[in-house]
Amino acid sequence: MSFEWPWQYNFPPFFTLQPNVDTRQKQLAAWCSLVLSFCRQSKLFTLDVLEAQESAVFNNNRIHRKLSVEAIQVVFEELRKKGNLEWLDKNKSRCLIMWRRPEEWGKLIHQWVSKNGMVNLVFTLYELSNGDDTEKEGIKYFMFPCYIALYQQNGNASLQNYNFTVKATVR
Repeated sequence: MSFEWPWQYNFPPFFTLQPNVDTRQKQLAAWCSLVLSFCRQSKLFTLDVLEAQESAVFNNNRIHRKLSVEAIQVVFEELRKKGNLEWLDKNKSRCLIMWRRPEEWGKLIHQWVSKNGMVNLVFTLYELSNGDDTEKEGIKYFMFPCYIALYQQNGNASLQNYNFTVKATVR
């Protein structure tokens, strides 16, 4: 299935941050939506800022336009404010893209656990991430501790470490 680009993607001014505040807000919302949709379909979870500039999402070869690194950082900061991005380093050069916010992933995990009769059972994160429908949802093993920890704060889950194996209980 090929990615369906929004109309703005073929509009050259889309690749230049607009000075008007209202226009820029709409532009950033469109960029955020595009990045999240593209990453979701491509199953991308991490991005490097410098490499991102050369990727199809920020570089439209058809119209010979690409978003500047500075503008990409503005888009990424907007995604961070919305809860869809976490920086992986202090230099803000690599990030974790979450097409769903951690709260949404937590609810999906809880629904999956409930549907599969695993409520109040102890299971490994590996078992959870390799369940029948978790792969199609795009839930990745390395992201589970973040989501379970969030649920833990609400008293809906617990997380224990056992000799390099992380086990979770979802209530």
